[in-house]
Amino acid sequence: MFFASLSCSPAVFLEIFSCSSPSLDSLPEDHLLSFEFYQFSCVWTNMDDPFDSYPEEIKECQQALMNNDPAAAAAKIQEYLEKQKNIPLNIAVTGETGSGKSSFVNAVRGIDDEDERAAPTGCVETTMEVTPYPHPKYPNVIFWDLPGIGTTNFPADKYLEHVGFEKFDFFIIISADRFRENDVKLAQEIQKMEKKFYFVRSKIDHNIQDEKRSKKNFDAEKTLTRIREDCIQGLQKLGIEAPQVFLVSKFELHLYDFSLLHETLERELPDHKKNVLLFAMPNINREIIKKKKEAFQAKIKYFAGLSALVAGVPVPGLSATVDLRMMVTVIEGYLRGFGLDKSSLQRLADSTDVPYEDLIAVIKSPVALNKITVDFLLNLMAKMSNTHLLMAVEEGSRFIPLIGIPAAMSLSFTVTYRTLSFFLNELADDAQRVFKKALGLDTAV
Repeated sequence: MFFASLSCSPAVFLEIFSCSSPSLDSLPEDHLLSFEFYQFSCVWTNMDDPFDSYPEEIKECQQALMNNDPAAAAAKIQEYLEKQKNIPLNIAVTGETGSGKSSFVNAVRGIDDEDERAAPTGCVETTMEVTPYPHPKYPNVIFWDLPGIGTTNFPADKYLEHVGFEKFDFFIIISADRFRENDVKLAQEIQKMEKKFYFVRSKIDHNIQDEKRSKKNFDAEKTLTRIREDCIQGLQKLGIEAPQVFLVSKFELHLYDFSLLHETLERELPDHKKNVLLFAMPNINREIIKKKKEAFQAKIKYFAGLSALVAGVPVPGLSATVDLRMMVTVIEGYLRGFGLDKSSLQRLADSTDVPYEDLIAVIKSPVALNKITVDFLLNLMAKMSNTHLLMAVEEGSRFIPLIGIPAAMSLSFTVTYRTLSFFLNELADDAQRVFKKALGLDTAV
């Protein structure tokens, strides 16, 4: 059924799959689309998927299609995508009073301390209860600002019980100078509960500035190494074996060890939560932008698959309507993930003192600077090579006996895959240009 509508010839098809794991990067675009549709069709027609790239939950969709119910199959894919979007990630941030917990929570969420959604900061203990602070763009990611450990209200021996440790995916233990006995006690208790913890030394920018003012032969790298080794030695003396300490400044997340902290968290999180953390992270380096692009790209085949299944429902106009609305939502997600929505760009301008107008001046994609609607997207697609024609052919092909529906499904898959990939590439490049403009770093696109 499906292979009658593949966009490449049988010879090309055999060439693509003559080895067990073809390199997708080396395939021409039309061959790549055929490859993706091949994987898609393998799963839906109960053939073996040689790369086992589809999750277990999709089997219900497969069964619906085998029962000749493409509408139910499409609903199952949509249900799966919604589930992926809402995977929870709960991050506990704790430490002694005045360590900079609340400022860290605000900085990682991309929120200024003066923002109405910010965790309150101050020189005295401002966090009196376990307080959740959802990410402004990804509410399923929650940073929990925990009360300072070791105060009269929150003694160390009852701390984990009081804060409800079981709901957290991992703990970040923050100190503004040396880590102390209470920090170590907490880490040891967390370890007993088989949870992950990470030591973060905050306010590093203050230390660098103080050292620079007080020493004639100032060396930033030597200062950072000394601070890191001092923290590690202190933790070892208190009973922590081989501790990792990450040096962080809330004002300059792109500097020091925040990138290393993110890489460590990503490596140690369960697979289904890695992308949840990734999308919530600010664009602190070009590698994160690249990883976000790769994660978005990996999801396109599911949206294209949903598009193909809807195209299999013999209702005139349904496929185009569903596809356009879906693509608008997906592209809006790209804007949020890359920080190219207007609110994110304004916060970036405020935090870096680079004028907002200078940031938007380097953006080339029209979808980043306009309100995305179905009509607006349709107009853009009309200017893309062959895309508008393929949509028209898809709508007409469904009325051809025998091969019409399979052909429509393949065309719908191709249009959606090609369109989303095109705008993803554009917006990823824009994110790199904005990053370079805002921070003045060496950023290759």
